[in-house]
Amino acid sequence: MALAWIYLVVAGLLEVVWATGMKYSEGFSRFWPTAGTLVAMLASFGLLSISMKTLPLGTSYTVWTGIGAVGAVLVGILVFGESSSPARLLFIAMIITGIVGLKLTSP
Repeated sequence: MALAWIYLVVAGLLEVVWATGMKYSEGFSRFWPTAGTLVAMLASFGLLSISMKTLPLGTSYTVWTGIGAVGAVLVGILVFGESSSPARLLFIAMIITGIVGLKLTSP
């Protein structure tokens, strides 16, 4: 069970990688960022599917997208200079709370 959670967290982190890569690929018009994005996507989906063998669908998918969403917003703030308004930070905290809640209530 613990290994499934590790796979899921790594899959979520790879989602952040491919979302960032997609930004750098400029609409899939640049070869290396596009190639990196596709590799990260395949690895992310693969690890997600492995984790779903053990973990519930709803929990797995929500945690995966939550890690990706929070990570993408943080990359946007830290790397691309996007807004870090108190409201955005509050909503990020709410997503994190939901992820932790799902982890704590999963069998």
